[in-house]
Amino acid sequence: MLVEDNKDNRLLVRTLLSELYTLLEYETGFEAIQALKTSTPNLILLDISLPGMDGIEVLSRLRSNERLRDIPVVALTAHAVSGDRERFLEAGFNDYVAKPIVNEEAFLQSIKRWLSQNP
Repeated sequence: MLVEDNKDNRLLVRTLLSELYTLLEYETGFEAIQALKTSTPNLILLDISLPGMDGIEVLSRLRSNERLRDIPVVALTAHAVSGDRERFLEAGFNDYVAKPIVNEEAFLQSIKRWLSQNP
């Protein structure tokens, strides 16, 4: 699952992943939360700066739901100053990918690693 409000970022992730994986895409945290009522993805790529409900709130709701709490969630964010990675990992994200995605191979390896732990 990809939760990202920027269409260019969605396009890039779709281009990188669509031939390898089934990708569900949502523009807002609200849409993702609604979709998660009926689906359980193996991995969630979650933007931090979303309109209405930010990625931290979405993550909080996931972690408080017994059915969803163990899904790996990767922060996909332009927040990339010193300390951001640690802050998001402490908030409960499993991993962190800075945008723009410049190292596509490292991004794909991260996705493969998390999916292999949660097939």
